[in-house]
Amino acid sequence: MRADIPPGTLYMLILKSLARLGPMHGYGIALHIQQTTEDILQVEEGTLYPALQRMLIKGWVEAEWRTTENNRRARYYTLTPEGRRQLATEIRQFDVVTAAIRRVIEPA
Repeated sequence: MRADIPPGTLYMLILKSLARLGPMHGYGIALHIQQTTEDILQVEEGTLYPALQRMLIKGWVEAEWRTTENNRRARYYTLTPEGRRQLATEIRQFDVVTAAIRRVIEPA
């Protein structure tokens, strides 16, 4: 089963991937999310790269051009201290929303 990435969670998934694995290029981030979720969540390029650009502007990630394992040029993204703080905020917000949804859908 494939599912859309829930609204408001893309930043959290990207930031957590970078926190867990260190510097990565966009394809690597997308692949990590897909593999970790057992193919349930898939990040499309048209969603991923604009999000990474917004995160660069916000100062949550930094980027530099490097050569990949396949000898291609790619932009590698690294989590900043501000991004680490934002990740904690994103996780807290996700936990609050998830708990609220659970109260609605679980039997009383």
